[in-house]
Amino acid sequence: MNKKIILTNDAPSPIGPYSQAILINNTLYISGQIPLTPKMNLIENDLNNEVKQVMENLGAILNAAKMEFTNVVKSTIYLNNMDNFEKVNKIYGQYFDNKLAPARETVAVKTLPKNVRVEISMIAYR
Repeated sequence: MNKKIILTNDAPSPIGPYSQAILINNTLYISGQIPLTPKMNLIENDLNNEVKQVMENLGAILNAAKMEFTNVVKSTIYLNNMDNFEKVNKIYGQYFDNKLAPARETVAVKTLPKNVRVEISMIAYR
């Protein structure tokens, strides 16, 4: 197994015992991203900007692994309130071509790290 840690300064640093992403052979496993900027500032009070920040973080990690959103095969979206599904889905969808969109589930959870409203993880394949 060829395991490589992916770390970029263009996404927030891990705040615990985990990596931004792990590349094993041609598969990239990206840890859940929340609306933290690369400088570790939390985006709050504007769901659209929160989701955009999460997606930009994911994009930066994909880029660090020499991939892009077209490489994503699986996403998991965690929401603290399913009433936000439509807004999150609209922003998330701007990063994908519907014909090539990855498999996905959206899960409502009681709370998320730093009490954010959204967290997204991804798996990509090259």
